[in-house]
Amino acid sequence: MKAINIRVKGRVQGVYFRANTCGKAKELSINGTVKNLNDGTVEILAEGEEEQLNKLVKWCHQGPLLAHVTSVDVTEITLTGFKNFETIRS
Repeated sequence: MKAINIRVKGRVQGVYFRANTCGKAKELSINGTVKNLNDGTVEILAEGEEEQLNKLVKWCHQGPLLAHVTSVDVTEITLTGFKNFETIRS
């Protein structure tokens, strides 16, 4: 198990990025959270098997149909022990 913080920049708010991330994470058996940040980025905290996390990061580079991703920053973090994946509304 591994934990990462993913910061996605570009046109990623108002395009169902959080909802689609939640669906993709559940499909990949990843636990964590996704939320919009005030600076216009999306932050994902994700825990799971490294191979599945890599698939999520790869998906984040494209995102949902209406998104336009300009960068994806990934940082390894300490495991928190999330039990599911959820969207956090700010």
